[in-house]
Amino acid sequence: MNEMRDIYIQYPFLGYRRIHKMLIDKGYMHNRKKTQRLMKLAGLEAIYARKNTSISNKAHKKYPYLLKDLAIVRPNQVWAVDITYIKISGGFVYLVCLINIFSRKIMGWDLSLFLETNSCMIAASKALKHGVPEIINSDQGCQFTSEAWCNFWVQHHVSISMDDKGRWVDNVFIERFWRSLKYESIYLNSFDNVDQARQAIATYIDFYNTLRPHQALGYQTPDHVFYSKGAQFAILKTSQPSAVELTKPALS
Repeated sequence: MNEMRDIYIQYPFLGYRRIHKMLIDKGYMHNRKKTQRLMKLAGLEAIYARKNTSISNKAHKKYPYLLKDLAIVRPNQVWAVDITYIKISGGFVYLVCLINIFSRKIMGWDLSLFLETNSCMIAASKALKHGVPEIINSDQGCQFTSEAWCNFWVQHHVSISMDDKGRWVDNVFIERFWRSLKYESIYLNSFDNVDQARQAIATYIDFYNTLRPHQALGYQTPDHVFYSKGAQFAILKTSQPSAVELTKPALS
């Protein structure tokens, strides 16, 4: 099993048949069924393109959609979260990001070999280092309806909002970020392994937050809007709580 893990770390796109052949070449004498059984026991599964990263679980609790007719007028009022897949040599990895809707700042992210809740939890924990939202909005994918995910936000006194089934447009801000990331970085490069993809994504998100002018923000950067408007809102909220009015950025 240790040998399997070593092979899998280098070549996460290989299925049990190819890993079995590589083990035989290394001198291990057993049949393919044993390889398959041990890989399942170790939680090793070849990564590949999945048509839908939002697979629901009917047994999970669904939360109502809270953003209808809601004016988003301040940082940390609403965050959105989503998952997309990134192609690497021979397969795919999965990227989860949380975005601050008002400022468009990427608050936290994680890249994983698997389409799993744990990666979402890691990204959420990173995001909370920069702030706490009033509302977290997602689709009804099983990662976001899981007990672990929902309890995490409840414990932080955050309201949970979920899109109606099939309403991708409700998460349009994160969809636009996916488009920018892929056209401005991912599609311009090729990645031989997960580490190369992770480094490229980290570099792009830093650029996106701190340097890239955003049309919907009046050509300001997400970081500038997040920190300047957040400070402005905090001052006004303390001194004149009834007079706080911030302009919602126009949609790009």
